[in-house]
Amino acid sequence: MASFVDYVKLYLTSGKGGDGVISWRKEMFVPKGGPDGGDGGKGGDIVMKGNTQMWTLLDLKYRKHIKAESGGNGAGQKKTGKSGKDQVLEVPLGTIARDSETGEFLGEVTQDNERIILLKGGYGGRGNWNFRSATNQSPEYATPGGYAQEKTVILELKTLADVGLVGFPNAGKSTLLSVVSAARPKVADYAFTTLVPNLGIVAYRDHKSFVMADIPGIIEDAHKGKGLGFQFLRHIERNNVLLFMVPCDSDDICKEYKVLLNEVELYNPELLKTPRLLAITKSDMIDEELKAEIAEEVEDLDIDVVFISSIAQKGLIELKDRLWEKLNEVPDFMK
Repeated sequence: MASFVDYVKLYLTSGKGGDGVISWRKEMFVPKGGPDGGDGGKGGDIVMKGNTQMWTLLDLKYRKHIKAESGGNGAGQKKTGKSGKDQVLEVPLGTIARDSETGEFLGEVTQDNERIILLKGGYGGRGNWNFRSATNQSPEYATPGGYAQEKTVILELKTLADVGLVGFPNAGKSTLLSVVSAARPKVADYAFTTLVPNLGIVAYRDHKSFVMADIPGIIEDAHKGKGLGFQFLRHIERNNVLLFMVPCDSDDICKEYKVLLNEVELYNPELLKTPRLLAITKSDMIDEELKAEIAEEVEDLDIDVVFISSIAQKGLIELKDRLWEKLNEVPDFMK
């Protein structure tokens, strides 16, 4: 996944509108033909378009200056100039666009083939044929095409997934995803194995499925940009359910969960409204007695808990059942 790119800065220029022209009808035996100058064509727009087959902004990484085609000038015989070709930027679902200078939100694509105009092309100028009247049958003027627009825009991808995995590095997120889906994220015993989001489709009962995102591990003060910071946190904004993961051999399971939840809240308090579930991982390492003790410890966390082991493949059916239930819940704030 070294080619994963989730942030690009682009200088955009829309197309200038074509000029209207001054022209006169020229016909044999008609010495004083009337005005017939045509209009200029519209300049091309810069358009952002959603594409479900794309997972990264890599295609735009090296296209620093993107320019749409200008409209053609009008011509005699009332001919309108050719419209400039749009520049269509195909992006993954979950991509947002902002003005680089003001931070203004320009749009977000969440559906396949959804189109958002980032910059409009200039309008076509009007030819002198438009200005004829009873009192002015020979207008000697036309209007120029509208100016092109210029803007520096930031495109940022926020992963769209049903379930987002939240946990410290080495909480077992990549291992879980590799076991419950066909995704093959890098798995190793050191921090920040996952440097970019990995998506996997998790098969469920009756041919149902849902998308799970393994996101780079969080650390304390991630909301300030520490570690992978914002690179991690912006991706959990686009998940319908958050699965918090804490290993059973953690020094303090409750504290670790609270730190994770606190980082999420400090980054965006609205995320606390997202349904969530806590998975105690690596539970094949403990017996039933210790499991009962841990269950008692976490009772006050006000979150549903499930014990799992990805390696031993224990508790995974229950986990998928619980996640499916959460995905089909309607949060109070949405009712």
